[in-house]
Amino acid sequence: HVQLVESGGGLVQVGVSLRLSCAASGRTFGDYAMGWFRQAPGKEREFLGAITRHGRTYYADSVKGRFTISRDNAKNTGYLQMSNLKPGDTAVYYCAADQGPWPGLPRTATDFGSWGQGTQVTVSS
Repeated sequence: HVQLVESGGGLVQVGVSLRLSCAASGRTFGDYAMGWFRQAPGKEREFLGAITRHGRTYYADSVKGRFTISRDNAKNTGYLQMSNLKPGDTAVYYCAADQGPWPGLPRTATDFGSWGQGTQVTVSS
């Protein structure tokens, strides 16, 4: 498995933007699809979006238009750019990676075998 470490979380105000990073090591990052999830207290882990090995991105409806996923394979790093943050975005954010294969696009936590430790994002009003 590839090892993943998230960074970039913190306490922010409503309406600001924030970029999370996911640094990969141990395997060739470019061989993996990467997903982003979040989990708020008392709630299930929520899929936010993912990027395939070839750079195709797709998102959950709940964040489409506000969140953008990208990757830099040369830097072994993936990114989650979040804009217009709301108190409801408060959660621990996780990146995940896997090589598949899947019958379709990976969208669930069980589709991904490698996980980071998570980074806390708190949006204050």
